[in-house]
Amino acid sequence: MRDTILYGDCLKTLDTLKSHISIGICDKPRMCVTSPPYYGLRDYGGEDNQIGHEDTPEEFISNLVNIFRKVKDCLADDGTLWLNMGDSYYNYRPGKGQALVKQSVASSNQDLPSKCARRGNKLEGLKEKDLIGIPWMLAFALRSDGWYLRQDIIWSKPNPMPESVRDRCTKSHEYVFLLSKSQNYYFDVDVIKEPTIDGKKLKRKKSVWNINKKSYKDAHFAVYPPELIIPCIKAGSKKGDIVLDPFIGSGTTAVVARDLGRNYIGCELHEDYSKLIENRISQCN
Repeated sequence: MRDTILYGDCLKTLDTLKSHISIGICDKPRMCVTSPPYYGLRDYGGEDNQIGHEDTPEEFISNLVNIFRKVKDCLADDGTLWLNMGDSYYNYRPGKGQALVKQSVASSNQDLPSKCARRGNKLEGLKEKDLIGIPWMLAFALRSDGWYLRQDIIWSKPNPMPESVRDRCTKSHEYVFLLSKSQNYYFDVDVIKEPTIDGKKLKRKKSVWNINKKSYKDAHFAVYPPELIIPCIKAGSKKGDIVLDPFIGSGTTAVVARDLGRNYIGCELHEDYSKLIENRISQCN
């Protein structure tokens, strides 16, 4: 069971993966790299129960913790989780709903809260214009659930999406959290070393990664650039290992894993994305 996409709710498909591991027809993935839907920002398919459309940030975080608990059950004992997560702003307008002004990174009108906006929910403890702090809420919740929170990596974007707001700086970064299943875990620090300024030596990679955001022309939703997860996969796995992505979306993780000599297992809610994923993967063969 390698180079496979499991379609359906990842809470169920991860159970399927776990059962296949338990009976020996699938090896444990060495690592997981993924970018879940961000809170309240996009509608990926119209389902009321999709991740990111919860009534509160706390419910969103709880649902992700449950998913990554299943991920941890599937990973090798020395496995790691590399988790990209962006933040959301709270813009409640009584009688009109939330987020009438774009506050994040996508270029389409899907970058607006939908379910929450329709209901006009007012979130306790948040004021209009507050940055919610979703990435750190998730990181701390995962740590409390047993993951080792090892590092916050800053994805710095030299080409951020322009924003119309005039009372703060343009946001140009997101987080990639490195978490591990156990205290001792697989991490190849040498394979991701970078050249020094003079090009004569190699130095340890630092925790701020300057990587341009990129769009994929066939995807109607935001995707992370391959350059963001190349060092994650190189450091977190060996050639021949399995890379897991429970939110594989357009298939970027699968493409990068194949290019780096790894195998992949992905979960995707929407089977409509299958042709998009298959086309991308076929281009890297």
